[in-house]
Amino acid sequence: MRFRKPPFTPEVVREGLYSDLNLPFRHTPSAQAAIQNIALSGVVPGAVPGAESPRVPLLASAKPLWAALGGAALGVLGMAASYLGWPQAISPMAAGSTAGIYSPATIELGRKLAALGDCMVCHTNEDGAVRGQRGAGGRAMHTPFGTVYTTNLTPDAETGIGNWSLEAFKRAMREGISRDGHRLYPAFPYTAFAKTSDDDLTALYAYLMAQTPARAATPAAEMRFPFNQRPMLAVWNGLFHDNTPFAPTPGQSAEWNRGAYLVQALGHCGACHTPRNALGAEQGGAAALTGAIVDGWEAPALTSLSRSPVLWTAKALFDYLRKGHSPDHGAVAGPMGPVVSELQALPDAANPLTQLSAARRLFESACGACHHDGDGPKLLGLNHPLTLSSKLHADTPDSLIQTILHGVQQPATQEIGFMPGFRHALSDAQVAELVTYMRARFAPGRAAWVLTP
Repeated sequence: MRFRKPPFTPEVVREGLYSDLNLPFRHTPSAQAAIQNIALSGVVPGAVPGAESPRVPLLASAKPLWAALGGAALGVLGMAASYLGWPQAISPMAAGSTAGIYSPATIELGRKLAALGDCMVCHTNEDGAVRGQRGAGGRAMHTPFGTVYTTNLTPDAETGIGNWSLEAFKRAMREGISRDGHRLYPAFPYTAFAKTSDDDLTALYAYLMAQTPARAATPAAEMRFPFNQRPMLAVWNGLFHDNTPFAPTPGQSAEWNRGAYLVQALGHCGACHTPRNALGAEQGGAAALTGAIVDGWEAPALTSLSRSPVLWTAKALFDYLRKGHSPDHGAVAGPMGPVVSELQALPDAANPLTQLSAARRLFESACGACHHDGDGPKLLGLNHPLTLSSKLHADTPDSLIQTILHGVQQPATQEIGFMPGFRHALSDAQVAELVTYMRARFAPGRAAWVLTP
């Protein structure tokens, strides 16, 4: 097999495997869902409702029953083995090393995003004074499977996230994996946070790291067996977690897509307003946002299934979320009260949805295979956080441009590894675009470079 087009994501590798072996089937999430539907129901997709549906036999009659059962058992064991790998820890970062990196504007954006995500409400004990301050964690989250406690989000090095790098923070938000490698329970809604953009996660991280550290250890989770076996969460993620980033829906307006992003990502509205299955996962499809019961309170349907006697309008919803009441729908109460209180930090108008720019696509294609988020494979040596690179914080872009053009042909040590040069692959305009993007993304507190031909 020959892989020549980075980044080498699992999808790229899978595509290469199937293409090299001339296999026609692609194991996409939609294909996996279709297979599960057939296996569970035996109904062929596309059958006319109400008509006699053709059935798919779950066990082929040509095989003995013991052989079919044995094959099914092996399949389950194989799936479990593929998911039960223990994630690697991400090396701790020196506490305080992010000081001065992020601009006040980035931190302020992060404050608004934290309010949108209701971060401080969940990550503050009911008696916040006991643990020091907001965000110090310790709040009990009662679930049908046991009780978990929210973690300390302050930059304390020992009990909080003070030694977490941006890459470790993003992995937790998107994959539900802590910096030290242990899996997080989905009471922390990483299933929604996974759809958050890189820029918004960076701003949120900058805000949290700018808070006053509070020493407050997180109480151990009190989950019943077998739910206290955290490695089993890998199987749960394989079945129910989709970490595909949010993508705007073609044909919808920018305002509609912005709203969808806020609801599906940091807003995680479905965490309360969507019913869950027997294993605690949100039901998808037509069931999304159709209402649920949370702590004895009804989280009503947010769709056309709403039982409100008066139809909701954009103004009514705005008043409800901004003022806490609407003349046609009453006042906020119960768990929704703290949510509305936090939303007061947001502006009246939504900012435009950040689109995937050409410069970002260029970076992901040329650089993303090695300079990626997380602690994945180090294909050509180090995966040093670019946020801490002195080249990106320098007064001039000269050293960064030289590195992009010529790479690292003769590494000083074996640990550094080799980096190819791009002088024959990228035009001057593309290099300038890449340099400008990297400066804005990884050194947002520094002034933009002025590039001259």
